[in-house]
Amino acid sequence: MSALEQTRLKLIDRYWNAANYLTVGQIYLQANPLLREPLRPEHIKPRLLGHWGTSPGLSFIYVHLNRLIQDNNVNMIYLAGPGHGGPAVLANVYLEGTYSEIYPEVTQNEEGLQRLFRQFSTPGGVPSHVSVPTPGSIHEGGELGYVLVHAFGAAFDNPNLLVAAVVGDGEAETGPLEGSWKSIKYLDPQRDGAVLPILHLNGYKISSPTALGRASDESIKQLLAGHGYEVYFVEGQAPMEMHQRFAETLDTCYAKIRAIQDEARTRGMKQMPRWPVIILRSPKGWTGPKEVDGVPIEGTFRAHQVPVSEVKTNPEHLHILEQWMRSYKPEELFDEHGQLLSELAALAPKGEKRMGANPHANGGKLLVDLNLPRFNEYAVKVKRPATERYENTRQLGKFMRDIFKQNDAQKNFRYFCPDETNSNRLGDVFDVENRTFEEKIIQIDDHLANDGRVMEVLSEHLCQGWLEGYLLTGRHGLFATYEAFAMITSSMLIQHSKWLEEGVKLAWRKPVASLNILLTSTCWRNDHNGFSHQGPGLIDTALSRRGTVARIYLPPDANCLLSVADHCFRSRDYVNLIVIDKQPHLQYLSMEEAIEHCTRGLSIWQWAGNADKVEPDVVLACAGDVMTLETIAAAWWLRHHIPELKVRVINIVDLMTLYPPDVHPHGIDNALFVSHFTENKPVVFAFHGYQRAIHQLIHGRPNAERFHVRGFNEMGTTTTPFDMVVLNEVSRYHLAILAMQRAERVRELTPPLIQECNDMLARHHSYVRANLEDMPEVRDWTWTD
Repeated sequence: MSALEQTRLKLIDRYWNAANYLTVGQIYLQANPLLREPLRPEHIKPRLLGHWGTSPGLSFIYVHLNRLIQDNNVNMIYLAGPGHGGPAVLANVYLEGTYSEIYPEVTQNEEGLQRLFRQFSTPGGVPSHVSVPTPGSIHEGGELGYVLVHAFGAAFDNPNLLVAAVVGDGEAETGPLEGSWKSIKYLDPQRDGAVLPILHLNGYKISSPTALGRASDESIKQLLAGHGYEVYFVEGQAPMEMHQRFAETLDTCYAKIRAIQDEARTRGMKQMPRWPVIILRSPKGWTGPKEVDGVPIEGTFRAHQVPVSEVKTNPEHLHILEQWMRSYKPEELFDEHGQLLSELAALAPKGEKRMGANPHANGGKLLVDLNLPRFNEYAVKVKRPATERYENTRQLGKFMRDIFKQNDAQKNFRYFCPDETNSNRLGDVFDVENRTFEEKIIQIDDHLANDGRVMEVLSEHLCQGWLEGYLLTGRHGLFATYEAFAMITSSMLIQHSKWLEEGVKLAWRKPVASLNILLTSTCWRNDHNGFSHQGPGLIDTALSRRGTVARIYLPPDANCLLSVADHCFRSRDYVNLIVIDKQPHLQYLSMEEAIEHCTRGLSIWQWAGNADKVEPDVVLACAGDVMTLETIAAAWWLRHHIPELKVRVINIVDLMTLYPPDVHPHGIDNALFVSHFTENKPVVFAFHGYQRAIHQLIHGRPNAERFHVRGFNEMGTTTTPFDMVVLNEVSRYHLAILAMQRAERVRELTPPLIQECNDMLARHHSYVRANLEDMPEVRDWTWTD
């Protein structure tokens, strides 16, 4: 390199020293931020929290990406995968000036440095991992495994964006990350941006060596080359040599990315490109103490968290810390006021080119509303309730087809699904869109193209992770999957909702489109599958989220689904869980009635009950399409067999309405609750999911013990639709028995009718095993007056 380049590398090294100094300061100091005086115990925080081991590597990468941005005017965001690299990223967004712009109280001087240090991992401060308050982040560092999938989601439909994704070697052991390498099979260089993975190998997790950290270069190269990457290695310990190697490698990789994109965008893509990936090997706790108390630290697992732990009580440890911090020469980094020296500050990009200030990392700034078709134009006609059958999700597919069509110019909508689009009856989207795929496409493939926006990959982690990255960078979408296997992404839903919960507290974080999850192929309708495909547990996960972000909808029919979907596509900063089956179901409400019902969240269906002008003896409540069918059929049976029993039927589409209003904004007050469920009458509640969820929702309501809930209780197999509800004791006959047992006013009339219901259940048991299908009076049942 030339003398000028060597001079620049020395400046880069000093900048890196500044980032490392701020990282150590955040972990240890509450006062004396620039070491203007000898370090004393009272300068040390009472609790030492944070992670040092990965931080110098993260800062090393950040500083070099700054140089790449400046030299090439790159539009780039930075995603830090290692779990607790928070202090490094905070140090860098502070040095570039973004942090002080967003948080003016953290000024660019000595006072601001002290505030930066004191707030880290302290009450009322900021977390130790990269998180929502961290400028430039779209990725929560608390749970490992998702940095790469979020990076690809951010790059989709962002042709000018480069996403640098730092993968920790501990994180690389997780299943989601291992699957994420395949994302290049779905990244179109003509239409999408690019992802530069940087696999940071420092050898250890908390205490154990990492699988890839101990692997040879050749085996890592074979692994990643097998996934389709061109692999570049940078390894060493001497800082100046490492700076030079990494800078050269980074330039090579950027040139490779631009060449791939230019070739695809000018001549078309001829074959699957080999995107670059960098393997950075550096010591864990690089530039930190070599040893403490005669035990090696740098380059070992002992550098993972706080490498010198007794600095407040052990003078020798305090001396080690002071020598460590002074080794970065803060007097050569900051001026007398505590501001970064101008020749170093000049290394950071300016304005929105700073990675902490890039608007793609604050996606609400870029969000453009979807141009939504009028959903009522897709309505199914319902002349009389419960007399005609339709596949509930089929109309949603037509609605989504036209969302794709009407937003083609914006290219800001995608649909994500694990190879189940047709199975879930959403195949109408293929009238206007294709599945995306970058590998070889052959003649017999169906609706497959390099530039498709239907994202089908047999990994729920990838589907939801891609969508999360897509949403957080300012776009819209839907993730649909089989209900039972959505539990694979349960913790992802939790992490994303936590992000939203904290994001709404920050005025500078602009609202993003909601995470919309459609669960279909539900536990009640798995005709050719079995017990493995039966599990409604994601409802319970969503119920545990705060009311500020969580929404759960159980539309009973196609028109309600359309109304709910339109609302969800328009909403911001929510996790919307929509649960509805794909098989043919009876339809209940006209579009006008469906809109009113979904707006209210729950309604009394007068037509289904017989207690229009009197207080009911019993309330039949239901939430979920199959549960609605069984409840309506039970109400019909009771009307025809014991008209003296007065029944009210209530359908719940917005599950959160059952919460009190102080728990959830959709919750109804006690007066409205009583006007629906009465003050003290028995309620037989048929619920799509696990019974305990309803008891959680109605806790504290008037006489909550009168609610008798039935739902999925882990009874399942490959069987008929009606046998499934019988196995779980939530069939129409079970519901009718429960209603009669609890209706005191007509109790003397009920014994023979209860026996009749039991006889029907016995007849069903014999019939279904002899004929392999449900009884005609059940299978073909419709409402009659």
